[in-house]
Amino acid sequence: MPDVPRSAAFFDIDGTLTATTTMFDFLAHHLSLHGRPSEYAALHGRLRAMTEAGAGRADRCRAYYRVYAGVEERGLLAEGERWFLDRVRTPGFFHEPARAAFDAHAAAGDLTVLVSGSFDACLEPLAEHLGADVLLCSRPEVHDGRYTGALTTPMIGAAKAAAVSALVAERSLSLKDSHAYGDHVSDVPFMELVGHPVVVGRDPRMRCHARAHGWRCLEDSPLPGTAGGSRS
Repeated sequence: MPDVPRSAAFFDIDGTLTATTTMFDFLAHHLSLHGRPSEYAALHGRLRAMTEAGAGRADRCRAYYRVYAGVEERGLLAEGERWFLDRVRTPGFFHEPARAAFDAHAAAGDLTVLVSGSFDACLEPLAEHLGADVLLCSRPEVHDGRYTGALTTPMIGAAKAAAVSALVAERSLSLKDSHAYGDHVSDVPFMELVGHPVVVGRDPRMRCHARAHGWRCLEDSPLPGTAGGSRS
């Protein structure tokens, strides 16, 4: 008898699993550590101006990663470890309903996958802490051990969907039996691939999309594997 394809649970991170935006929280930590805290507000101003000028999320993401041009990769990864150890002790760091859903999927034997536009410096320790099976995230370019400031493909929107599709093909996963969790409209492309998309949070556009397409919202959904839940 052929093996039954394994189901997976795909989770966005910022605003879904965590209450904070990891890439910006980490940047504030990085700049403060290096005695440049005032630069944080300046960067936010530039990104806000890009938004007002009509720049897309992918372009704003690339602008964010240019901040790390010339920074040593090994040192930044160590900073990420210290940042996470500090933040994970902060009450409210995780969005607890989503964290509980993640733990339930892991206990049920689903492949647990984190999907984020944030990057490995701050997400690798988070993935290890959660015990996630796979981390799909932005990967800034590194040359001779230092970040160049370039980012080929931000893990946003269609790129998330492409990464999820590639992993599904690689691992022979069952999309119809899989779950996906997200909080922002940019998560829709990867969420609509699975049989069980779940909206986290109260973003009006996402709530509207959930109502229009019959998607579940986390507050309304029993955890997987519990009474009333569905593992089909």
